[in-house]
Amino acid sequence: MFAPRSMPWPLVALFTAGYLASYLLPTTVGRLDSALPLSATQAGAVGSALLLSSASAGFALAARVDRFGARALARLGIVLTVLGYGSAALTDSVPAVVLGAVVGGFGSGTMTAVAASGIAAGRDPHRATTSGLLVVSALAGALYLTIPRLGPGHGLPLGAVALTALAVWPFTGRLSARTAPAAGPDGVRRPLPHRRAGLLLAATMPCWSLAQNALWGVSGRIGLGQAHLTEITVGAVFAMALGAGLLGVVGAGALGPRLGRALPIGLGTALIGGCIALSASATDLPSFALGEIAWNLCYPVVLSYVISLAAALDARGRWAVLVGSAASLGTAAGPLTGSVLSARAGFPAMGEVLAAVLLLAAVPMTAVALRTAPRRLRVVEIPIAAAPRTEPVPVGEVPSAPFQDLPVVEISLRETPVPDPAGKDVRAGEILVGGATVRDLSAKGIPVVQIPFTDTSGATVPA
Repeated sequence: MFAPRSMPWPLVALFTAGYLASYLLPTTVGRLDSALPLSATQAGAVGSALLLSSASAGFALAARVDRFGARALARLGIVLTVLGYGSAALTDSVPAVVLGAVVGGFGSGTMTAVAASGIAAGRDPHRATTSGLLVVSALAGALYLTIPRLGPGHGLPLGAVALTALAVWPFTGRLSARTAPAAGPDGVRRPLPHRRAGLLLAATMPCWSLAQNALWGVSGRIGLGQAHLTEITVGAVFAMALGAGLLGVVGAGALGPRLGRALPIGLGTALIGGCIALSASATDLPSFALGEIAWNLCYPVVLSYVISLAAALDARGRWAVLVGSAASLGTAAGPLTGSVLSARAGFPAMGEVLAAVLLLAAVPMTAVALRTAPRRLRVVEIPIAAAPRTEPVPVGEVPSAPFQDLPVVEISLRETPVPDPAGKDVRAGEILVGGATVRDLSAKGIPVVQIPFTDTSGATVPA
């Protein structure tokens, strides 16, 4: 389990409240269809409008979280979420429900943008992301078990999202009034790094998320209509599926970066495509449950690695927000796309089309993961002669083997140790790498190479 002291729980809480609306999308769309004078396609369009508004908030705020401050934006998102979803839950007027869903969606997107930006700038984005997915999956699973037993009506899932956002308010007091500065120390605004990789990932994510949410938006109808299940049974399947998602998230958190990002993203996306095809063709409880559970087991695992990949592209979190917002575009189009495809071609054909889209999307996503994979760190420890030195000691004759592949740089070394702000016991002249001493790196299994060199006096300093 994650260490509470190092986990940014306010950001995890915002992440949960921001993502909950999309997790409850099947029951929200299904109840809009059954409780209001809307067709299945029109109900899907309302769900798409909600998610499109959420994506718009992400695009608008991607580079502005640091300007307005995380605390102020988080509270604005909570207010919009409570007002929007709350008003939509309390009225039967279709125009008012649509307006409330759009306003609430913008609030959800605002909270998600703040959470994504803060998580990406943190010490361990993957760990924080998996924690957020763990919490939102558990909450959504509990709601899928509870909502069908509370009665009919479209207001229950919308009200649940509004109340969750309201419960997050106390956490916002621990957010900073202003995050990282928009410009560097020299006053120059920093451009987005890794532009090609970031743009490719952002361009692919709408297709990836569209395929996921096209099925997710009609999964309730598949269970009720094609598999001939009751709403309580479908809700139980969704709860079990989200429970399997919890196991997947825990596994992803425990696995961490050991397999890199390319394998979980590429292979996981291919497996998701197969699960979608199986679920869309289900005609009974076993096939429907197997498809949904296997899909929800894989989906949060891949999503956690995709989010951590976007976070690795920019320490300020701008790519994380932009990629998340691009994914929300696909999410927004998902319910309507699923409704249209299923109405025209049937659920099985829809599943095959969506599976093909995922297989195509897996290729560029894997390529970005491979391109931005971190390289193994090589640390060179150069001991210092006993006599104190104050002038730079240039690197001289480096043996040709086995160090011919190592870059040769000039390093200024001093005998007098420099105080370490982290409070580490640093030996005189020891090199700090990313705040860690050579001894720390050696203890973690990172190889340390010692290279003898010749100083300016011609005396060889032994390694």
